[in-house]
Amino acid sequence: MTADPTVPPAGGDDGVPAAAGGGPRPAAEHYFAAEPGSSGRTHAVAFAAGGREYTLTAGRGVFSARRLDPGTAVLLRKAPLPDADEVGPLLDLGCGYGPITAVLADRAPGATVYAVDVNARARELTAVNAAAVGAAERVRVSDPDGVPAGVRFRQVWSNPPIRVGKAELHALLERWLPRLADDGVAWLVVARHLGADSLQEWLVGLGWAVSRQASQKGFRVLRVSRD
Repeated sequence: MTADPTVPPAGGDDGVPAAAGGGPRPAAEHYFAAEPGSSGRTHAVAFAAGGREYTLTAGRGVFSARRLDPGTAVLLRKAPLPDADEVGPLLDLGCGYGPITAVLADRAPGATVYAVDVNARARELTAVNAAAVGAAERVRVSDPDGVPAGVRFRQVWSNPPIRVGKAELHALLERWLPRLADDGVAWLVVARHLGADSLQEWLVGLGWAVSRQASQKGFRVLRVSRD
């Protein structure tokens, strides 16, 4: 890619053209929607992570449909990817079309990976991409309510949807972080200008052990654990 990866492409990072005059795009097209209006047309997204090359399928109506978004790129570059002997289970929270899921499943061939998203189109594409890396049988693609209640995760990975608003973001994390195993760890990436530092303070206030793993290109990578 020759474009600056920190600059979103025209029309929005979900691959949906902006409305005429710069107004908001239709709500049904938004990647936070459970049933986005866009479907059908797909294209390839190529990126590297952990010294390996990936080419996945993306499409309109999902987050960062045209390329690997900068936050996820920083997360995959700066957080330690799972070892080959990791058995999981692992969670990709807000999986989009599945770049984190694909990398986790590829790096840990013995692990079960849960890929969770409210967006049905995102879940469809994640399933396609899990198959593309030979992990279809180990990836459990689900809406948030479809994950068995008893599952506890060794690792949670997320580029959380900051733009849903603080209340919804906090509710999301309060729902899923308690599902970490006792020795589990969560890796979150958040843009500094979108409140990474205040989010860290809030998590600490809830009793989580939070440290800044890395900072790059305006993003913070946070490590979250029980102690």
